[in-house]
Amino acid sequence: MADNPLRSAPSPAERTAGESTVVTLAGEMDLLTAPGLTARLDPLTASPHSDLVLDLRPVVFIDCTGLGILCRARNRVLARHGRLRLVSDSAGFRRILRHTGLAGVFEVLRCLPLGVAGAPTADASETRAAG
Repeated sequence: MADNPLRSAPSPAERTAGESTVVTLAGEMDLLTAPGLTARLDPLTASPHSDLVLDLRPVVFIDCTGLGILCRARNRVLARHGRLRLVSDSAGFRRILRHTGLAGVFEVLRCLPLGVAGAPTADASETRAAG
């Protein structure tokens, strides 16, 4: 298989904002990038009561392996009584969640929540991926 020069692995950028950890992912979330993403997210989902915000707006591609990474992160956070929020303004991403039966499973926001980015409140645009 030839290498695709346009392919880019998500480059996790992490910061803390109040009680939340914000991780911005960029590039592609797929079979090739999964090991690095899992290795990065596992420590962040290992703490009890963690509040993790994954900013997926810069992600340009996600396949079933990428969805599996998100499901794993969600399961790990919820098992430790924490909270996971996904940030995506992509109608395509929401459509993928609907078609895979994952609509309503994730808390999906259109923009970073208030207090995490100093951005306008996300309450008005907050949905459960079904919209």
